[in-house]
Amino acid sequence: MKIWGYWATLGWAVLAFLAGQFVGFGLLLWLREGTWNSILASPFDGSLVTLFIVISNPITIVVLMLAVRFTRADQAEYLALKWPARRDVMIGLATLIALIMLCDALLYFSGRTLVTPFQTQSYATAAAEGWLIPMFAAAIIVAPAGEEIMFRGFLFRGWARSERSVWPAIVAISLLWAGLHIQYDWTGMLQIFVIGLFLGWMRWRSGSVLLTFLLHALFNLEGTFETVLQVHFLAK
Repeated sequence: MKIWGYWATLGWAVLAFLAGQFVGFGLLLWLREGTWNSILASPFDGSLVTLFIVISNPITIVVLMLAVRFTRADQAEYLALKWPARRDVMIGLATLIALIMLCDALLYFSGRTLVTPFQTQSYATAAAEGWLIPMFAAAIIVAPAGEEIMFRGFLFRGWARSERSVWPAIVAISLLWAGLHIQYDWTGMLQIFVIGLFLGWMRWRSGSVLLTFLLHALFNLEGTFETVLQVHFLAK
């Protein structure tokens, strides 16, 4: 199977990311023409966040699939879209639960909140606008799909080219993934980096992006559940 080189892989990933961002922002500006000031004033608006995720991620995926097509490789094989072994699923689920508990405990005992302002604001505005279900679908399904195909799929395939390069690739990909989550503070980005290391390890162990997508979706689901608890029960 022909694989894009290190720099070509990065170039395609940057192109796919920028294409998704430009199309996403462009369509948002077009859809909200005349209300641009409100977009700048409330960037965490639930409906805006949902629309951006739903628009940008498919564009990113299409560009990456185009890159794979140019190699004449099988899309599913290149992006590791295969079913994982049951043992890997069980190990992944158990490790994810342990990591979530550890991260939450560290945040709690250090006096930090478990839920970020981005989460509470986007949830509250989505609830007020009747966008909760679309936002949940975007956060739990669409965003993990786009990010896993990009990071644990395309970038991992291009950068983890040998046993010696696996962990440097996992660390570099996790840093990139965490760095894109600018809506969080440094503790949130650190947590995402740790989860990225875990997802990279599971991608290497299982050879399956479908598994990392499942784990990523469950991680976002747990964060959504904590947000609901914070807004409706713990904030009073």
